[in-house]
Amino acid sequence: MTNKKEIGAWGEKIAAEWLAERGCEIVARNVRTPYGEIDIVAQQDDVTLFVEVKTRASKSLGPPEISITPKKQSRMLASAEYYAAERGIDRWQIDVIAVESNAGGAKPAITRFENAI
Repeated sequence: MTNKKEIGAWGEKIAAEWLAERGCEIVARNVRTPYGEIDIVAQQDDVTLFVEVKTRASKSLGPPEISITPKKQSRMLASAEYYAAERGIDRWQIDVIAVESNAGGAKPAITRFENAI
């Protein structure tokens, strides 16, 4: 993986597969709203999940989740509220999934922060 966009796309793919393996239905990916993009929209039982995926190819910058700034949190919340209001969704939450690449092609480390915002 050579650039941020490629690394991000890889992380989102890994996160979507990880969620699906755990019984979540992937409803949409890379949904654009007037407030920003929602990486993954998924359904888990009767709750809609708005998932922000953060990926790091190296540990040198620290864990992926530290890049969720207050400004990013505000955009995530506004995007989720917009999407939910447009579709009449009452039960929803915002999750963050951190994906960390491991050396030597080993399975990536994945951490899910439920109801993070």
